Amino acid sequence: MDTKKCTTEYRMAQWAGIMRERKESGLSIREFCKNAGFHENRYFYWQKRLREAACEKLAKIENNEERIAQPVFAKLDLPAPAQPISKPLALTSQASQGHISIEVPGARITACHEYPVENLKDLLRAVMQPCC
Repeated sequence: MDTKKCTTEYRMAQWAGIMRERKESGLSIREFCKNAGFHENRYFYWQKRLREAACEKLAKIENNEERIAQPVFAKLDLPAPAQPISKPLALTSQASQGHISIEVPGARITACHEYPVENLKDLLRAVMQPCC
């Protein structure tokens, strides 16, 4: 375990929060730093570090060194429900966690991105059919 890397990531997360807080406060950097009790040079140092880290991550993504989950779409031919749906279907994708969630009235389905699409279609058909 690289403790130096963990410490740096922790501090960067803290400073990202401080910078969000400063922006939400509406104060200038000088005023915010004065009120918070630290010199604005410290703020600018961490702002530069955060920007450099973001640029490095972007460069890795552009060079395909870091993969981002791409959304996958599948056509779903489902039978019409026996009763009109009062609440619309909700589909959310959590690409960073590699999951997909589907909400229909009375049910919520969450599946791993590796779950076979055909199985998901069958599951949705079963959920959408009237029970009696």
